[in-house]
Amino acid sequence: MIVQIYEIQTPEEAEKLVSMGVDHIGSVLTSESGWRNTAIKAAVDVSRGHARHSIIPLFNTPETVFRVLDHYQPDFVHFCEALSHGRKISPECRNLIGLQRQIRRRYPNVGIIRAIPVGPWGRGGEVPSLALAEMFAPVSDIFLTDTLILATSESHCHQPVRGFVGITGRTCDWHVANALAAWSPIPVILAGGLSPENVREAILAVRPAGVDSCTGTNAMDPEGRPIRFQKDMTRVRRFVDEARRAAAPDPIS
Repeated sequence: MIVQIYEIQTPEEAEKLVSMGVDHIGSVLTSESGWRNTAIKAAVDVSRGHARHSIIPLFNTPETVFRVLDHYQPDFVHFCEALSHGRKISPECRNLIGLQRQIRRRYPNVGIIRAIPVGPWGRGGEVPSLALAEMFAPVSDIFLTDTLILATSESHCHQPVRGFVGITGRTCDWHVANALAAWSPIPVILAGGLSPENVREAILAVRPAGVDSCTGTNAMDPEGRPIRFQKDMTRVRRFVDEARRAAAPDPIS
């Protein structure tokens, strides 16, 4: 069971996660102009040899992505574009598949994690998750499910980062995630609203290759809102322990 924790932006937090036995540590480059980040580079270096480190670039200009891979030398590059507008697949997918194909040729030692959007609980079928997975499987090494917020006439919600999935704090539809995990020719990491409170239930329901947490293990502000880029290490420890317990050969009910 892969345990993956995002968003780790400092070497101090990376070192603490390494000590807890976290398998994958992820960092985010929030802008193309600021792709060179000294603290994130140090976090990647701290992880090296102890945990596998991934970089999410919130941009996909090929030349800049190549600079990122040359500079950070991560184990994985993780792409998380939304890919669809409800049931409609984005025409951007063609260029993204091409980019992943280029990375495969130029950086054979860098794995590619591709986020597959899944609708929220009870509405997962409104997103073409399996069709998207079939398109991206030949140029990906790991899939990661994440929740795509769907706008309705009553609610005009958008993703927290426009054009990308992630950090919603909302659970994706586990029925769709389970179907993806059962079909996929590559490992599937389950993400989307996972926390120490629900990760064990999620593993038993979906049977993924791994689990990922970001918002559900963040520190909280005085109003109870998650603080981006700041982890609650007690919650991270509980998340790791619960995931390991659920993945045991005979998990205790």
